[in-house]
Amino acid sequence: MTETRSAPGALDGLVVLDLSRILAGPTATQLLGDLGATVWKIEAPGAGDDTRGWGPPYVPDPEGGVSDVSAYFVAANRNKRSVALDLADPAAQATVLRLAARADVVVENFKPGGLVKYGLDHATVRARHPGLVWCSISGFGQTGPHRDKPGYDLLAQGYGGIMSLTGEPDGRPMKVGVGIADVMCGMYATVGILAALRYRDRTGVGQHIDLALVDAQVAWLINEGVNTLTSGVAPQRRGNGHPNIVPYDVFAASDGHVIVAVGNDGQFARFCDFLGLPGLAADADFATNSARVVNRDRLIPVLSAALAALTRDQIVAGLEARKVPVGPVQRVDEVLASDQVAARGGVVTMEHPTLGPVRVLGNPLKLSATPVRYDLAPPRLDEGRAALDAFLGDQPAGSDV
Repeated sequence: MTETRSAPGALDGLVVLDLSRILAGPTATQLLGDLGATVWKIEAPGAGDDTRGWGPPYVPDPEGGVSDVSAYFVAANRNKRSVALDLADPAAQATVLRLAARADVVVENFKPGGLVKYGLDHATVRARHPGLVWCSISGFGQTGPHRDKPGYDLLAQGYGGIMSLTGEPDGRPMKVGVGIADVMCGMYATVGILAALRYRDRTGVGQHIDLALVDAQVAWLINEGVNTLTSGVAPQRRGNGHPNIVPYDVFAASDGHVIVAVGNDGQFARFCDFLGLPGLAADADFATNSARVVNRDRLIPVLSAALAALTRDQIVAGLEARKVPVGPVQRVDEVLASDQVAARGGVVTMEHPTLGPVRVLGNPLKLSATPVRYDLAPPRLDEGRAALDAFLGDQPAGSDV
């Protein structure tokens, strides 16, 4: 696969051995690859990463039929080289060990202890290569009473509390629309890996990062988690409302929906002036944010009725002119076609050597000296075999040193 490297990457020269699949681990390794790391993605022969089959939609195969590159797989697997290896095969194990000897980082999401039977667990491999940074991602972590339970995004959202906060007050608990527990876990993994590499570069000593989906999900309960610790009261679902700010919600316009995010009392006064309801801002029950939080059930219906008589564009234009935070609720297709996303490189087209152009979501990091790169389109299964053979060519077969 041809690479075009127009600028240095922040992580140029870093080698990542990726034994992860689905979303949390691949999110982390894709981010490392975007920043310049060389990422070797090890997949099971045949089906490969589970997400290869999570379609439709699939990237079309120019020769007809269904390709092995689903849109879901595309979302988290650019800038990687795929190599299909059966880890139960001693020859494959030897290859992984040879690659680990050249790697700086290993990322895996096997169940705790799942790699021991292959001789590829972190304790065994790091004993040979103490400078290696090893990140293990699992549902509940390497310790604790639930360590052996499987980890999936939906289970983490349920166990970790975010579903109890998401949805309408009288509706069912609701997951976030994308695999946010997986994605945020991948972000924490990236931060942990970079921190461990910084320490390794100073001391020569690597370390083991034990990261759990549920741990990460609990950590990003943020204000609702700390509200509960402070008050002793479990928060309730409020739909799109905010627990500590009012009005901070989604409202129906006559032709769509808008978000109004009033952050202070001055903004609220200007909001009421726009609606022709200046008396609300003077009312002691609504004049301050604290009062509005207490009296939200009386205030929100009045605001909703006034906004419903206006179009989405009228509300956005009117409140923007008054410097009140406001915005439209857009469909995903509207977002991806917007001038803002185009200006910020939010959609990128990558050229695959056999599948042709593949569209991906852009990386949001804007680094002035080492911009992110889009060198390798999401690979077909085992597409990186020849590159791996060349990479390991200076090592004798069976060597992992």
